Amino acid sequence: MDPMLTTYFAYMLLSVGLTIWVGRTLHKNGRAFLVDVFAGRSDLADSVNHLLVVGFYLINIGYVALALKTAQKPFDMETAIELLSTKIGLVLLVLGGMHFMNMIVFSHLRRRAMREVAPPPVPPQARIPVRA
Repeated sequence: MDPMLTTYFAYMLLSVGLTIWVGRTLHKNGRAFLVDVFAGRSDLADSVNHLLVVGFYLINIGYVALALKTAQKPFDMETAIELLSTKIGLVLLVLGGMHFMNMIVFSHLRRRAMREVAPPPVPPQARIPVRA
């Protein structure tokens, strides 16, 4: 079999498989975090969690498809494995980057939600009368 065809097949199989595994892991384990971010509203958390996974799949599988093309053509199994490892490494970096971007965004959302329900830093000491 042609080394280039083998590399394409292995790249797509590994990349899509890794993307699905990471997406499912994030979906399963991210639910509790999102319920906390959305103040116990599990319906909203589940909805956002599902939308995030769909976006995650679209972006990452789109990147995998775009990164399939290469100017470097492997002529033997050694160069095919080197090309494959480079491409899989880039996919893993993109997956990790997407994960950290999501964590940063939801960390900010959580902090904002916690500030809204947090008690004031100092208890009030007096009341100001309202003028009519």
